[in-house]
Amino acid sequence: MTKDDCYQVGHITKTHGVNGELVIFLDVDEPSDYADLDSILLDVKGELLPYFIESIAIVKGSRAIVAFEDVDTIEQAERLINCGVYLPLDNLEPIEDEDRFYFHEIVGYRVVDSREGELGIVRGVYAMNAQDLIAMDYQQKEVLIPINSDIVHTIDRANKRLNVALPDGLLAIYLEDDTTTKAETNGDRDDTDED
Repeated sequence: MTKDDCYQVGHITKTHGVNGELVIFLDVDEPSDYADLDSILLDVKGELLPYFIESIAIVKGSRAIVAFEDVDTIEQAERLINCGVYLPLDNLEPIEDEDRFYFHEIVGYRVVDSREGELGIVRGVYAMNAQDLIAMDYQQKEVLIPINSDIVHTIDRANKRLNVALPDGLLAIYLEDDTTTKAETNGDRDDTDED
């Protein structure tokens, strides 16, 4: 199974105790939905490996304390710190709501602004602590679009289209560097003749 067949639900942050237990940060909307997992896939040095769960307890909102089969010592557990945690895409419940989407499903969708029209293609999504961002190519530049209901309005799954209303000036921020660089280059040129 490859990462293309899976979605990331979080990553291992640290050990817990001395008997091989680990803490997983669950980067999901409803961590409690993952309280009954039997197994997960861990990204160990670029390879997804299955790990079977002996016990899992959701604590402090988005944290889970997990004990895996055959991980019985702190030394074994330490080797898994920072590994990404994945599940097969088959585990996901389909979303019918046009206002909600899974991050992985919009990659390749066309971004259509209510004023500017079609802008570009979604290349990925950055899940950040402060704000999740859609990465889109626009005029050979990467443009980051904040994911919130004021900006991202609906998803049209049939036409692979994401309908947005970008804030005034957002696109200009990403295109500004080119015009600034050209102006600075023209302004720095010395056309005087000093003979």
